[in-house]
Amino acid sequence: LHTSPAPGAPGISLHGLTLAYGRRVLLRDADAVLPQGSITALIGRNGTGKSTLLRAIAGLGTAAGEIRLCGKPLTALTALQRASTVSFVTTDKIRIANLACEDVVALGRAPYTNWIGRMQQADRDIVSRSLSLVGMSSFARKTMDRMSDGECQRILIARALAQDTPVILLDEPTASLDGANRQVVIDLIREARGNGAAIVGIFHDDVAREAVADRTIPVRRP
Repeated sequence: LHTSPAPGAPGISLHGLTLAYGRRVLLRDADAVLPQGSITALIGRNGTGKSTLLRAIAGLGTAAGEIRLCGKPLTALTALQRASTVSFVTTDKIRIANLACEDVVALGRAPYTNWIGRMQQADRDIVSRSLSLVGMSSFARKTMDRMSDGECQRILIARALAQDTPVILLDEPTASLDGANRQVVIDLIREARGNGAAIVGIFHDDVAREAVADRTIPVRRP
């Protein structure tokens, strides 16, 4: 994984990045500069480290080398700073029995709440708008243990929208979505790019990838 710098201020910078899973090296000495206001698609066979790379950028895994988000070293960011810088939509199947969908989306506002963690009206408005953008307003008080995979995926995308970060990571964001809802998500990803976000995603969905990606980076094992 070695790319030339693209125009625009750097959103994500990787310098000499090496990732391993146990004893297996997935990436070695990777370098990339991914600008703000762009969408980068990662492609490659299963097991090449694409999801591991996203997790490392999100600060959820260990890596050798340096990761910078919006010019700042990832390791120098506090948990609060990281949460207000990068959001991550994973493929994890989340089923929370006693937490309403609007409360799941509200977790995205955690970095911005006051010292006792209480949302203000502006935060509640953002949660409501995020649910509306993914067409899930009617699910606000439902719990995710009673919902389909596609419905849960839209709630997790709404949470990322509510988090309102300059870096967005997406692991198969259109998986489990039908055609109409896939287009809604494609349009939201494009809008986030237009608002200046640096977006990196894994798209096994060729239609979605071709619709949104400014560039595609193949990820191969060394």
